[in-house]
Amino acid sequence: MNKPHGAQRLIVPLDVPDAASAVRLATQVSGQVGALKVGLELFNASGPAIFGELAASELPIFYDAKLHDIPNTVAGAVRAATQHGLWMLNVHCSGGAAMLRAAAEAARAAAQPPLLIGVTVLTSLDAAALRDELGVAAEPLAQVVHLARLAQACGLDGVVCSPREAAAVRAACGPEFVLVTPGVRPASADLQDQKRVATPAAAVAAGADYLVIGRPITAAPDPAAAAAAIAAELD
Repeated sequence: MNKPHGAQRLIVPLDVPDAASAVRLATQVSGQVGALKVGLELFNASGPAIFGELAASELPIFYDAKLHDIPNTVAGAVRAATQHGLWMLNVHCSGGAAMLRAAAEAARAAAQPPLLIGVTVLTSLDAAALRDELGVAAEPLAQVVHLARLAQACGLDGVVCSPREAAAVRAACGPEFVLVTPGVRPASADLQDQKRVATPAAAVAAGADYLVIGRPITAAPDPAAAAAAIAAELD
């Protein structure tokens, strides 16, 4: 896999309530970022038609579906999603090995197979939340590495992990495994609801391939300029 660099690393989430806002934001950042992320808010507001509406931006689309269900249901959802020419799609690693294998088989069978990546531990969770709320005794780092190894063994192309786990996952899963890191914030930015974070440069130094950067770009007065400044820092 050819590794991305500079602006190619930046994925901007279109966390907006309607298609018109998404298209407007995509137009603003086109040429300054590497891809767009369509998440649950936008998809549920606009439906799959949003993928076609974003085509004019000519940017690859990461559908942040976070699929998590029984294997047959997830495989069917993956098959349906791949009909939209997506660049990347994700599922929850915590769905288990059978679900991950079914998703990987469905993705590979597509006419245009997307990168299939697994969500490990959400960046809004810390050790206390894992232990006290979810009953997971492992620390976030150990749990993320465990789930990344599971995803790789089941045929996924990579995982979503926080920047703080990127180096450990890279060491465990090798140089070709794709690492997508949310929870990336420029040093001057508010952490908001993120717990396990790092700056863009630190995330890349730790082994991240792609950085999901939302509000520091999308809430800026000039999103294109904000994205360009982050890309320049990475270069």
